[in-house]
Amino acid sequence: MDPKHFRYDESDGVATIRLDRPERLNALTFDSYAELRDAFAALRERHSVRCVVLTGTGRAFCSGGDVKDIIGKLFGVSDAQLLAFARMTCDLIENMRRLEKPIVASLNGTTCGAGAVMAAAADVRIASETAKIAFLFTKVGLSGADMGAAWLLPRIVGLGHASELLMGGEFVDARRAAEIGLYNRVVPAEELEAATAEWARRLADGPSLGLAITKRMLNAEASMTLAEAMQAEGWIQAECMKHPDYREAYEAFVEKRPVDFTRFDVRGNERAAAGPA
Repeated sequence: MDPKHFRYDESDGVATIRLDRPERLNALTFDSYAELRDAFAALRERHSVRCVVLTGTGRAFCSGGDVKDIIGKLFGVSDAQLLAFARMTCDLIENMRRLEKPIVASLNGTTCGAGAVMAAAADVRIASETAKIAFLFTKVGLSGADMGAAWLLPRIVGLGHASELLMGGEFVDARRAAEIGLYNRVVPAEELEAATAEWARRLADGPSLGLAITKRMLNAEASMTLAEAMQAEGWIQAECMKHPDYREAYEAFVEKRPVDFTRFDVRGNERAAAGPA
């Protein structure tokens, strides 16, 4: 992981991706879209990482696509190029949802456009009181169904609130976003880093297979019937019972000691004490 368009840090099982164009409110370029897409794909096989934090530098989390570097340059390109760009943005969100590790979006400020959809694609959203958010695609003459927003938002806030956010395109403040369930937590700006670290640590210390399967089934079960969901959950839970994390939880309880889910990776292999990814 040697990105050119964002900062990447990794410590004790937690990877932090920090958008770092504060002078442009962390707006995305063609290259940063592609690099983020590829990074979330690569993280699937980076076994040293158990949780990912996505955040920004300065006054914004992410203000979406850069007006000059993307929007202005899309006029006059071919139909194939337009489609390729739109597909690339969707691939970024799909890779976030396909990453079977928890993603915590730490929303440090203005969050809009593509930034808002990336926040929605995360599993948990911890927001500063300053983190206003807007899915402003209709404000620029486009569909609110962009980058998977129309799939993600109804599942987070319900159809009514999703329709309001995607059709209206207006900013909502942190209080309102928390009220409708879009933000999991809202904290004072000076407490955001600590609150994010606490959540990331909790998730990184969780059962790797158990969390991976939870995310996989959350993605899958919306399109299942009740009977299909029961069959799938019965089978997958039986598979999870074969993983050493299940025995570890039992033995920790019997021995009256803290559970240690970090001993084994998602495949059930015992982790080395230290070493490369």
